[in-house]
Amino acid sequence: MKISGLETILVALPADEPLANAPENPDGKRLVVALKLFTDAGITGIGVTFLGAALTRTLAHAVQQLGELIVGEDPLDIAAITTRLNLLASGAGPGGIFTLALSAIDIALWDIAGKSKDMPLWQLLGADGGPVPTYASGALMRGTSLAQVEAATAKLIESGFTALKFQLALPGTTSPDIEMERARLIRTIAGPDTDLMCDINQRWNLETALSMGRRLEEIGLAWLEDPTAHDDYEGLRRLADALETPLAVGEYVYGLSPFRHMVAAGALDIVMIDPFRAGGISAWLGIADFAHEAGFRVVSHLAPEIQLHLIGAIPNGWTVEYMPWFNRLYTDMPWPLNGQLAMPQQPGLGVSFDPAALARYGVETYRS
Repeated sequence: MKISGLETILVALPADEPLANAPENPDGKRLVVALKLFTDAGITGIGVTFLGAALTRTLAHAVQQLGELIVGEDPLDIAAITTRLNLLASGAGPGGIFTLALSAIDIALWDIAGKSKDMPLWQLLGADGGPVPTYASGALMRGTSLAQVEAATAKLIESGFTALKFQLALPGTTSPDIEMERARLIRTIAGPDTDLMCDINQRWNLETALSMGRRLEEIGLAWLEDPTAHDDYEGLRRLADALETPLAVGEYVYGLSPFRHMVAAGALDIVMIDPFRAGGISAWLGIADFAHEAGFRVVSHLAPEIQLHLIGAIPNGWTVEYMPWFNRLYTDMPWPLNGQLAMPQQPGLGVSFDPAALARYGVETYRS
């Protein structure tokens, strides 16, 4: 089997929030890069990547350029392809646009591998196929009002979620008391048995993170996520030592090397892996294996349609972030039930691109 061609599509999805109808930017767009990788055996692999910034058109071009370099290659030799692309693009550095582009290709190759064996990805990776825990994410954003947060929290609990993530480091006029009011409200509505996670997105300096981290301990968080700069290893170590709440760190880093530094510095308690910044499924699995050897649990960031396979296949997998930003792209998208995600039974990723969605939201298409 050989790779015979590819199609890269820049897609502008609505910035909706389907879990509780609580969008932070209801009129906005969410730019995603979708990839179809064709083979001469009639199997098509799909991949996706996401930047969340102003260079997404550049990212789409990078995916197309990299994909053109592997036409004629055996798609099942994933390690050889990723090694070759890393060598060809070595001047681009270990992160950024190159790694994000490589991730789409690697994901599509794994999709082909599963389809070629008529196996879901989780089965190909050796998972037992049982459901995996998941938590609601994206409905309790810092840009929404307190009234919206109150309504959204109640809706998420009514929907059966047993774990929720909310954001602090609020925009505009704020204070520690205002931030704590929001956290207490969410805990009161969610109840004592719901796991709560709090994401800061690196917006606090170390002094604020120490102060607010201590105050938030009354909430009983499952983890505090990215409280300060991801590369301030010494600051994160001080936080990890000072706080009872575990620190989840990793979504902002590219590849394995930063995780080695963070673990060596004692700068985290929970490893969070983004499949796009990691460099795709192959690199994700390498990071997860390192985390297991070092004694750390792994949680996911974005892309639950991919991540449920991976979290379910590793011994140190904990929970999947259910942030359904890309749901409109797919048919057969898995949906949580009582805080669990069931494994798909279809081969490969278990989802397919929805042609109607690509036609409606596609902005640009590149083919080779």
